[in-house]
Amino acid sequence: MDPGAIPAGVWAMAGRGPRWEAWVQGLPGAIELLRARWGLRSDGAATHGHCSLVLPVRTAEGVAAVLKLGFPDEESEHEHLALRRWGGRGAVRLLGAAPHVRGLLLERLGRADLSGLPERRACEQVAELYRRLHVPAMPALRSLSSFVERWTADLSALPRSAPIPRRLVEQARALGGELCADRAAPEFVIHTDLHYGNVLAAEREAWLAIDPKPVNGDPHYELAPMLWNRWEEIAGDVRDGVRRRFWTLVDAAGFDEDRARAWVVVRMVNNAAWAVRDGSGVERSWLTRCIAVAKAVQD
Repeated sequence: MDPGAIPAGVWAMAGRGPRWEAWVQGLPGAIELLRARWGLRSDGAATHGHCSLVLPVRTAEGVAAVLKLGFPDEESEHEHLALRRWGGRGAVRLLGAAPHVRGLLLERLGRADLSGLPERRACEQVAELYRRLHVPAMPALRSLSSFVERWTADLSALPRSAPIPRRLVEQARALGGELCADRAAPEFVIHTDLHYGNVLAAEREAWLAIDPKPVNGDPHYELAPMLWNRWEEIAGDVRDGVRRRFWTLVDAAGFDEDRARAWVVVRMVNNAAWAVRDGSGVERSWLTRCIAVAKAVQD
């Protein structure tokens, strides 16, 4: 692939550090390798997300598809396994995988996502996808509990001067410990990043999920991204807006209210803590949003 065909936004990712630079520099070669392996030809301009490059292609049979190259991080390592397990039911269909270069050949979906749907309808659609995607746990996936145990320990090291209410930090620590200690709770494959922008229109089904960061865990963990996205729509009335979405998702998915609330608090406080630990790049607006969501679901 001509390096000039890679979007400028992808080249900018090289500035995030040595691993990112190596990944970006290796993209042209990885794309050519997979083109030859799968008999692909380009079929449009490349686009990108926060940590991947997506290239429209046609297969040797003329089928419209996309070639996705992801950054080799922990979150995306098992994306192909979840997509293969779902088999196109509620999610984009996997046509081929090259895990050694984080390459995925996927069916091509439409451009429209749930951002254009009224809030309630979008929440109900995502709740329907929960039911389809939450299949029995897979041995190859990491456990959500293993991550949360580490996050909970990290919260203990957060200085009292951190710009996060201490009561929320202590609450998240306690809830994280309780949730991880509940070994009787069944685990399922969960998407973990299912929100309005990660559900695309399709032809074979109305809406399909994309970009999973799969782990085995509690389905109640899923709600938080639906609360913090499309933020501008509820910025004038955060408490009622967050609670409205929370209740719509809980009711439509048939979730337990207390368990869903606990996971939202744990997830949002840890999001805030990660932002603080990142240092000078922390955005005050993101911290405010994390704290506001954690408060709104329990006020």
